[in-house]
Amino acid sequence: MTAVRGTVVELARALRERVLPELGSHAGREHSATGKGGDVTFAIDEMAESFMEEHLAREAPGVAFYSEDRGMVTPSGEPEWVLIVDPIDGTRPAMAGFEAACVSVAAARLDDEPTIADVQVGCVIEIKSGAEFVAERGEGMTPAARLSANADLGRMFWAYGLRGRPVRVIAEVIADIVDASSVGGGTFDLGSATYDMTRVVTGQLDAYIEPGPRIVADVPGMRQAFEELGGGAVLNNSPYDLAAVALICREGGAVVTDAYGAPLGPQRLLGSGAEYQISCVTASNQELHSEICRRLEAGMRRLVDERE
Repeated sequence: MTAVRGTVVELARALRERVLPELGSHAGREHSATGKGGDVTFAIDEMAESFMEEHLAREAPGVAFYSEDRGMVTPSGEPEWVLIVDPIDGTRPAMAGFEAACVSVAAARLDDEPTIADVQVGCVIEIKSGAEFVAERGEGMTPAARLSANADLGRMFWAYGLRGRPVRVIAEVIADIVDASSVGGGTFDLGSATYDMTRVVTGQLDAYIEPGPRIVADVPGMRQAFEELGGGAVLNNSPYDLAAVALICREGGAVVTDAYGAPLGPQRLLGSGAEYQISCVTASNQELHSEICRRLEAGMRRLVDERE
């Protein structure tokens, strides 16, 4: 495991060093292509993906990888491990030069159909600051988590994501939570799931809430609405967004589930289409998590009733 951890952290650090000089560059905003998950591939993404490919071919040629823009890449032979990589989670904040952009690298054994539960090592590094979060399954995380003890929704500081999601739809589902917390607490769209979720283990945020995939799965007509906004693709969190940070948060003591309140463990790891995407509720403690899930249930019922 020590060798795998070293490979994960070394790749994350190398990617951070390569991307750091490009933060805030307008040249990086050029559209390069479309990634496997359907999102726009910006020039800064393509630069990072190319660097990652070259680095792994040189430093870890026997390791398979799955990335946002390359999809699954398997070397010859029978690789034992697969790296799940998002070279820049928070591309838009990165292009604006903001702090909310991270490198995310996870490692799992390459079985027939690995799941989130198979992730053994996860590393997230903030590109601008260089702050690192590393976890091994069953071994805790570094640095030590500083979870908020707040269980009051009215005082909750939390984040959500709107990129590629129909705003009116998301607003209906999370409206009660926003209304309860926006004055006595705070609500944020920071543009990066990994950044949002690592803010929970730093104690800066109490929760991260992303109901998109549940909305698509449970509400008739929603897949079409998401695809219309996403240029034919559904743009919710894919496994490469959550693979590393979900392990980090769980090892730090946070509560991490999907938007139904179920564990993420059974979710498939290697894929990025709508059928692979994962809703998420991450909270600093069980009491707050339970209240969030209760409010989400009410929001989902409102959305369904509205569309009948």
